[in-house]
Order: sequence, then C-alpha cells, then structure tokens
Amino acid sequence: MPGTAPELPFFVYGTLLPGEPNHDLFLRGRAVAEQPALLPGALLYEGPGYPYAIEGHGTVHGVLVTAAPGAGAELLARLDRLERYLGAGHPDNLYERVVREVRLQAGRRTGTGAGTGTGTSRAWVYLAAASVTRSLRTRGTPVPGGNWLTRRPPSGR
Repeated sequence: MPGTAPELPFFVYGTLLPGEPNHDLFLRGRAVAEQPALLPGALLYEGPGYPYAIEGHGTVHGVLVTAAPGAGAELLARLDRLERYLGAGHPDNLYERVVREVRLQAGRRTGTGAGTGTGTSRAWVYLAAASVTRSLRTRGTPVPGGNWLTRRPPSGR
C-alpha cells in the first residue's frame, strides 16, 4: 500500500458497485455498510470495461462503502492494486486516490446499522490520473447523467 492513509470509507462508482463484477471479489466480507451517495464536482467517462471519474462540472452516482473493523488497510491495499494506484502523482498511476466530500442519499443502507441517512462524508475516491484525464477531456465518451449503471444493464453476477 502506498504510504500511510487515514481510515475513511470509499466512494465507488463503477465495477465495484453492487451487482458489478468486482463488488463480490473485493468488497464481500470486507465491508459492513453500503449507502447510495453522490460525488459532486466530477464527471464520469467510459473506459475499457470500467469508468473513470474526473474533476468537472457534474455529479457522479455511486455508493459509499464502509470497511469492516480491522479490514480498512487490507481493503485499501487491494483497491490500490485494482485501480493501479502506486502513490500520489506516480507517473504509472491509472487513478489517483484522493479524499473528497460525498453527499449521502436518503434511502436504504445495507449492512450493519442499516437505516436511512443523508448529509455528507469524507471518503476515498479514485479519480483518473492526470494523463488519463487529459485524454478523456479531448476524446473520451462521457457517461450521461454520471451513472455507470444506467449506461448499460448490470452484469448480473
């Protein structure tokens, strides 16, 4: 895992969403809660089978994932490998892991302490690295409405 990082929940918006291929592989048994959330100030773009979020004038739909007690560091390391994050600003990064404020959406929260909730939370978010962002801005395909799941049907896993 690149560097020491504070334990924060994760905002996921693509293949880590419930029902998508990486959800069970990476989050099952390592998360205690998942709640619908929004990432303001971001745009979503299509990638080669997975999306990229970049800074921009829009909102990305996703889920706030809270790691199980004691599982945060392991989960962070696993997600860093999945997202090809080698450390802040590393030239080989596919994504940068950054802290952003996300808006919680009212609705059912799954996992321990299930209920409803609104407000905001600081969370880890993987945004496209600078070189990827430049390419997306010039020739990328935006995901309408910033919602990966409405772009195509869920994989049904």
